[in-house]
Amino acid sequence: MSECRYYTQGMKRVLIKHLLKSESEISEVLIQGWVRTRRDNKAFSFLEINDGSTVSSLQVVADAGIPGYERIGEMSTGAAVSIKGALVTGQGRQKWELRATELELVGSAPESYPLQKKGHSPEFLRSIAHLRPRTNLYGAVFRMRSRLAASIHRFFQERDFAWVSTPIITASDCEGAGEMFRVTTLEVGDTASKDETKDFFGKAAYLTVSGQLEGEAFACALSNIYTFGPTFRAENSNTTRHAAEFWMVEPEMAFCDLQGDMEMAEAFIRFLVADALENSPEEVEFLNKFVDKGLVQRLEHVRDTPFVRCSYTEAVEILQQSGKKFDYPVTWGINLQSEHERYLTEEHFKSPVIVYNYPKEIKPFYMRLNDDGKTVTAMDVLVPGIGEIIGGSQREERMDILVDNIRKAGMNEEAYAWYTDLRRYGSVPHAGFGAGFERLLMFITGVSNIRDVLPFARTPKNCEF
Repeated sequence: MSECRYYTQGMKRVLIKHLLKSESEISEVLIQGWVRTRRDNKAFSFLEINDGSTVSSLQVVADAGIPGYERIGEMSTGAAVSIKGALVTGQGRQKWELRATELELVGSAPESYPLQKKGHSPEFLRSIAHLRPRTNLYGAVFRMRSRLAASIHRFFQERDFAWVSTPIITASDCEGAGEMFRVTTLEVGDTASKDETKDFFGKAAYLTVSGQLEGEAFACALSNIYTFGPTFRAENSNTTRHAAEFWMVEPEMAFCDLQGDMEMAEAFIRFLVADALENSPEEVEFLNKFVDKGLVQRLEHVRDTPFVRCSYTEAVEILQQSGKKFDYPVTWGINLQSEHERYLTEEHFKSPVIVYNYPKEIKPFYMRLNDDGKTVTAMDVLVPGIGEIIGGSQREERMDILVDNIRKAGMNEEAYAWYTDLRRYGSVPHAGFGAGFERLLMFITGVSNIRDVLPFARTPKNCEF
């Protein structure tokens, strides 16, 4: 209601990010935000106000005696305020400051406000995830998250991809791993021993691990599509790179092979990095200064350097001949670990790398078998500082081979009848990839823990807020 009242007074709120970019002084302006600091003198007070639109705060100079000044003592760190005044040339480091003409306390914050002091640890801030966006670090991270999401949509929309909202509740396991969250209306307990026909959907249902299979159905009708939404993995993993709930970007392209898939993945990463550098320079500069001092250099390198293509077999040979002792020994047929991926990108090639043609035994059933009978048309995009950031493949379009893969994996053939139908009716070569949104964000912000790029992290034993 207060927002409407301010409008009826003939003044519209202006975000601080716009005021700090102003080309001239403004005689009358209204800002609304939260107090970061306040310093008092006998005749006036200085307030630093931040409204979440930018890393920077705006200094406000309030003379004693102006309307609302009688409550200045309540305008402590964390308090919400509404301030009218004139934007004038700053007397300190900032180009602009606000000379207040009227103050209003909108919401007070007592001394128990957890962010009174600076320098809190990430662990502590995760315990107050509902308040941490008010800090400079998390404000920058979550503005970048918003920017990156918009950039993802723009990348695909500009290339004539259709956005498809694939289901969150599914009866299919895309990865065949079985590590899925069960969705049920049956009584709490061992649902496996109950009659599944009495459940809400008449069968076992789960939270999706990927929208890929449904995306393939739409690609086989609309040609180029992408999904972008939440996915879930019930892995009991407490690493800095895993969460139980995260977002995935998954394009699918009809009439596309592995080569086209790799080209699209490279273009996608470079587009997002260039967009962040160009359109979020303040956040990137802040993160480079306080989170990862090599961030800007690394992002510019990825933006400007063509990605190396390297087969899995070649990658294994490079690792074996490196002379480096890895925690996980390297032999042909293993899943490459983060230490292997980072060696390839950071020490050997000194460049982003796309590794392709992986052993079939370590990849899912839907990837296209190569003529050698040993490898599939899989590819992973590896970047410095993170390792794998994208995984994709050309999909198996040959029905007989796909059905054989499903059987060998011990999966329910009937449950995938709709998926094999795509190969029965007008099958075409098609390819796609999956990019974990949070890993993309970790790479572009330099933040090292996935819990710190999720607004409210869901990890084992952690489902607060």
